[in-house]
Amino acid sequence: MDLYKYTASELSRMLIKKETSAKEIAESCFKRTDEVEKDVEAYITLNREEALKQAEKADERIKNGSASSPLDGIPLAVKDNMCTEGIKTTCASKILYNFIPPYDATVVKKIKDAGMVITGKANCDEFAMGSSTETSYYKKTKNPHDITRVPGGSSGGSAASVAAGEVPLSVGSDTGGSIRQPSSHCGVVGLKPTYGSVSRYGLIAFASSLDQIGPFSRSIEDAAMLADVIYGHDPLDSTSAPDARIGAGNFAKRLNPDVKGLKIGLPKEYFGLGVSDEVKSAVMNAVSIYEKLGAKVFEISLKLVKYALPVYYIISSAEASSNLARFDGVKYGYRSSDYDGLVDLYVKSRSEGFGKEVQRRVMLGTYVLSSGYYDAYYNKGRLAQRAIKQEFSDAFSDCDLILTPVTPNTAFRFGEKSGDPVQMYVEDICTVSVNIAGIPAIAMPCGKGEGELPVGVQLIGKHFDEQTILNAGLALEKELDLKNWVADVRKA
Repeated sequence: MDLYKYTASELSRMLIKKETSAKEIAESCFKRTDEVEKDVEAYITLNREEALKQAEKADERIKNGSASSPLDGIPLAVKDNMCTEGIKTTCASKILYNFIPPYDATVVKKIKDAGMVITGKANCDEFAMGSSTETSYYKKTKNPHDITRVPGGSSGGSAASVAAGEVPLSVGSDTGGSIRQPSSHCGVVGLKPTYGSVSRYGLIAFASSLDQIGPFSRSIEDAAMLADVIYGHDPLDSTSAPDARIGAGNFAKRLNPDVKGLKIGLPKEYFGLGVSDEVKSAVMNAVSIYEKLGAKVFEISLKLVKYALPVYYIISSAEASSNLARFDGVKYGYRSSDYDGLVDLYVKSRSEGFGKEVQRRVMLGTYVLSSGYYDAYYNKGRLAQRAIKQEFSDAFSDCDLILTPVTPNTAFRFGEKSGDPVQMYVEDICTVSVNIAGIPAIAMPCGKGEGELPVGVQLIGKHFDEQTILNAGLALEKELDLKNWVADVRKA
């Protein structure tokens, strides 16, 4: 039985019925990893030995009728920018090549408390800065649907591991589309939560006001089940919202595919941002399905989204320059072997330890925060952020959710955009506004383009209204019958 092909919810039901065991599931996932990992390269660190021990403990709990959660015994990969006690955490950077955290991120602790089996740490763009997982210091993760193409980023390893069948679930982080964009390219489901819904404690920060941790899965039900595990207030995170607002713990139970009467807004600006015909066609097919199911679809306008990309790169780079100042070669991580004095130690350790993209964003962030340019750039960026947030709020007075493409194109080939940073930044044009506004969004497959490459659709919701976008996603999933795509791992 190829257990790796099943969704997490299917495996959960099989465990309850004693049709399989957590250890058998873990062994099947690792067997699949052994078969495809040399081509996909989704992981930086595998946690095989400890994972099998966790699976055995899960089997004992299930046998005794004391399962920790519906996902007890289900394997999961963790993006390598979340602290895992005793497991190397590198942020895909040379500067953290030997860092082993002494504690778990809150999300990781919740995953462990739910009895889930952590299979390893997934590759990503260095410090989550990138849109293709090409900036990782260690390896370039491949798109399982065509290994000559990128999986997207920055959470490319998390998305690819799920798409390739190496694991049924994973978690990633989303600062400007880093969950949704690779979900679209790899043909999986990716949920970016409302800001403050999921604790950021133990997430190694890129841009603190934009970062959010969220789930990857091969079905909407799986995404809801994992959201039930990781959502919730955390006193260790000062930006964490109270439980009363989040509505955690009930997403899976409240799933309902009935979208009759649902008001869906189509912002015309998102369909003119260089979006290819094949992407537009697949997304509009999803729109026609919603109309057939009784939803009310109409055009809206979000005029300020044209400013979202520059606003995002001003704010995120500014926060990155502050957050990454701690990596100086003194306390932990990489230290240059040849330096003359403290300042030289800082300069050489950071120059040798950080990759080009990280250096570029740190320098840009330092520039916009400098005394001569703070008001001209950073302060105006924050004012524009407020205006974009308000525009989304106004739009939601007329509609229940907003539907857009996730990316302008399907997955591109390695090296196609990495030589031009601006061209790479444009890959996030459909996703960054969601982070700026702090609202939830889900990306899910809605069809395939040329070369059988996945195309994703993005469903954007009101603050703390994940349930509506999950329900709408479930309705579309049932009509398209696209859940549980396990890629063949091929070269087109």
